Formats: sequence, structure tokens, C-alpha cells
Amino acid sequence: TSNYFLHLHCRCLHTTVGFLKKKTATENWWLERHLKDPFVKATKQQNYRCRSAFKLLEIDDKFHILRPGLSVLDCGAAPGAWSQVAVEKVNALGTDPSAPTGFVLGVDLMRISPLEGAVFLPEADITDPNTLRAIQSLLPAGKVDAILSDMAPNATGIKDLDHQKLISLCLGLVNLAQSILKPKGTLLCKFWDGHESRVLQNRLKEQFREVKTLKPQASRKDSSESYFLARLYKGK
Repeated sequence: TSNYFLHLHCRCLHTTVGFLKKKTATENWWLERHLKDPFVKATKQQNYRCRSAFKLLEIDDKFHILRPGLSVLDCGAAPGAWSQVAVEKVNALGTDPSAPTGFVLGVDLMRISPLEGAVFLPEADITDPNTLRAIQSLLPAGKVDAILSDMAPNATGIKDLDHQKLISLCLGLVNLAQSILKPKGTLLCKFWDGHESRVLQNRLKEQFREVKTLKPQASRKDSSESYFLARLYKGK
């Protein structure tokens, strides 16, 4: 039996799949789809850490939520693909000396490999008050212009339960915004379709002047994931 492995990145999970002589039909289908995925190929070509980078790139190309000089909080940042995009877009490295320099802070329960231009707060629970204090201490002026979230809970396989857990995480981000998001700021968060989605949408509409539901092309068609883009935060 062959012992070489293919390392696949899916959001912030690093999944190792062994190529065995005997694979189930489902495994064969999954591997074939992955290897043919144009976004997987583009990820390697453009040196992004995960194909999810193209979801944020597509959203930003259309709505211009990231600009030089902005401060960004990337929640559920591992393995760091969204932070890579944010570093480029906000000029965090000062690559363009004629543009203002931004700031990118990534937070995740997992460890994150260092990324030039970003500050990472690994092994941190975004729902823990201690994490909020740590975030505020690291941010310029303690505030951000944009909160990005591609995070998701560990899946149980029970669709309704997983949906509810992710909605709860997103509602937590809305609460977090009250402490660290600048007026007129932006919140972009992933959610899984379900009956609680309207609760999150209504909460966002209370806090933001504009809320859109997005399904990027880089999100697989058979995936239940979508994104809420909430702009123009009303502030306190």
C-alpha cells in the first residue's frame, strides 16, 4: 500500500488523506473533484494557503471592502488565506509607499504559521472576554474598520445543530463589533443556511445600514455556506 499523502486545506482545517489501494466510491469522487477544482489549482499557482482566499477576493473585487490603510480583524484565521488577502489589500507591508499602511490581526483556536504583514493571536477563543482584551491591546487605537469571519465550529454532522452553532458564533461577532468596530465599519461573516439565518440577518440589520447575502463562485455549489456582508456600522 502506498503511504504518500495529499494535504488539503479546508477553511482552517488541515485534512490529511491517504491514497490507499482500496478507496470508497465517495472518497474517489471527493479526491477527483478536489484535484479538478480550478480554485485549488489557482491556490497553488498564486501561493495562497487555502482556496478560500478566492471567496474573499471575489467579494472584495465587487464591493471594495478592503482598502489601503484599513485595520482588519480576521476571525477563524487559520491557515491564514484571508489574512494573506487582507495584507495585500490594506497595504499592511507598506508595499505601496504612496498609500497608507493598514493593519491585519488574525485570531483562531488553532495555531497559525507566521505571515509577514499580519499579527496572529493563535489558540485563542473569540468568545472569551480575555481574547477581546488581547485583541484590543494589539489593535491600533483598539478599533478596526472591518471584521472578517470564515470561521466555523467543529462539525457534528447534525445539520441543524451545526447551523445553530455557527449562527451563535456570528451573533457573538455582532456583540464583539460593539466593542471594537469603528462607525461605518464592515462585518463579513460566513453562515450555513438554516432556520436561524433570519435571526442573524435581522440582528445585522439593526446594527448596520446595509446587509447583503452573498454566495461567491468559489463556494462549492453543493455547499450550504453563504456570507452576510454588513456595511456602514451604526455604532453606539
